[in-house]
Amino acid sequence: MSFDVTDRATGDGWDGLLAEGETITWQGRPDAAVAFGFAQSVGMLFGLAFAGFAAVWMALAASAGGYFWTFGLVHFSVGIALAVGSVFGPPWVRRHTWYTLTDRRAFIATDLPFRGRKLIAYEVGPDTPLSLEEDGDFETVNFAHRWVQRKKGSRREDVGFERIPDGRVVLELMRRMQGEMR
Repeated sequence: MSFDVTDRATGDGWDGLLAEGETITWQGRPDAAVAFGFAQSVGMLFGLAFAGFAAVWMALAASAGGYFWTFGLVHFSVGIALAVGSVFGPPWVRRHTWYTLTDRRAFIATDLPFRGRKLIAYEVGPDTPLSLEEDGDFETVNFAHRWVQRKKGSRREDVGFERIPDGRVVLELMRRMQGEMR
C-alpha cells in the first residue's frame, strides 16, 4: 500500500511523521454510521428527561406572565443537545478520523471542525497488550489505554482502531509486528 503525505485522507501538513526506515502496513477509517446501543439510549433518555423538565418549568413560568420563562431555554437546549449528541456525536467524530499502522507505531489522526487537527502516535512494542472487540460487522482493535479524569477520580479508557471492517487483519498485522520485535 502506498502512502502519500498529501493524501486527502490525512490532509496536508502530516509529512515528517515517519522515522527512518518506518513503513506503513495499513491505513483505514472507522465506520461513521450511527450505532445505537446502551450508552446512546442512556444519554438520549437523560437528555430528553432534562429537556422535558425544562419544558414543563417553562410552561409553568409562562403561565405566570412575563418573560421569566426564557431562562428555561438554556436548560431545554442543553437537554436536547445531550439527547442528540449522545447518538450523533460519536459518528461525527469517527467521520473525521483516520487510522494508520506502521511497522512500529499506530497513529490516530482527527481533523475536527473548531478543534483542528490532532495526531496521536502509540508505540506498539512486543509487550503491548492487544485485544479485539466485535460489534456486528465491525471490529475494534485495542492497543493502548488512557486515564480520563472525572469528578470522582479517574477511569481507564481503551484506545484503538474503532469500528473497522478488517479488524482481524489489523490484529494479525500487529501480532506479526510484535513477533518480529521479539
